[in-house]
Amino acid sequence: MFQIIGIVLLFALVFGSYIISGGNMAVILHALPHEMMAIGGAGVAAFLIANSMPVIKGTAGGFGKIFSGPKWKPADYRDLLALLFLLTKTMKSKGVIALESHIENPKESTIFTRFPKIMKDHFAIDFICDTLRMMTMNLEDPHQVEDAMEKQLEKHHHEALAPSHAMQNLADALPALGIVAAVLGVIKTMGSITEPPEVLGGMIGSALVGTFLGVFLAYGLVGPFATRMKEVTEEEGSFYRIIQSVLVAHLHGNAAQISVEIGRGNVPSGAQPSFLELEEALSNIPNEA
Repeated sequence: MFQIIGIVLLFALVFGSYIISGGNMAVILHALPHEMMAIGGAGVAAFLIANSMPVIKGTAGGFGKIFSGPKWKPADYRDLLALLFLLTKTMKSKGVIALESHIENPKESTIFTRFPKIMKDHFAIDFICDTLRMMTMNLEDPHQVEDAMEKQLEKHHHEALAPSHAMQNLADALPALGIVAAVLGVIKTMGSITEPPEVLGGMIGSALVGTFLGVFLAYGLVGPFATRMKEVTEEEGSFYRIIQSVLVAHLHGNAAQISVEIGRGNVPSGAQPSFLELEEALSNIPNEA
């Protein structure tokens, strides 16, 4: 919502101030199509040259996050803590053998299938199951497990941030591409140097539109889009950090309730359930998951 308001204000204030000060929008509108073709086309081409297909697809999909925000909502964090509570409680009370059927086939698990949204996140499920699988293989050193999880998280986070980095690189390139379009306009103007001053003035004005558009798009739209995409990605990464903190806390010998309470402390403030809310959610879980 705030992103839409920001875009409206951006265009209203920039072009409104230009019009109020006596600027002629006809000059900009006349130059806009071919200047956008040069700048936008060059920007898209450079983006395709610089990035792999997964990054390009991730960037296209990331535009939705700019406006919708992180995919994990407060209820999802409660569900994650409830899922981890069930897993750690089962391991504590019934042993690691009782978990094997759940982690080997989570799609048919009576624990995992209680949380359909989390089930759709392949990395979250694989991350949980792979870690629990290490535990069933008697890798019970908390520091080794935490180190292995940290490497997985770093890899995933690096890949998840690639689209926002690609967007930022495009934002950094747009002012220079605007200069390229402006220079082409100046070359065109110099080829018509014998025209009267009023014609040359219009041609120079059209050429300068290229510089304006490059800077405007870079710092007004694409750059903020990249920043917002990175912010959302960072917040979504907190979801996986909770998995790490709960399972490592469990390996340190904590009870299931204490382990998920440690995980609750890592939930982003805006989505963090209170102690009582989490306690109520856990108490509502049936005895037999």
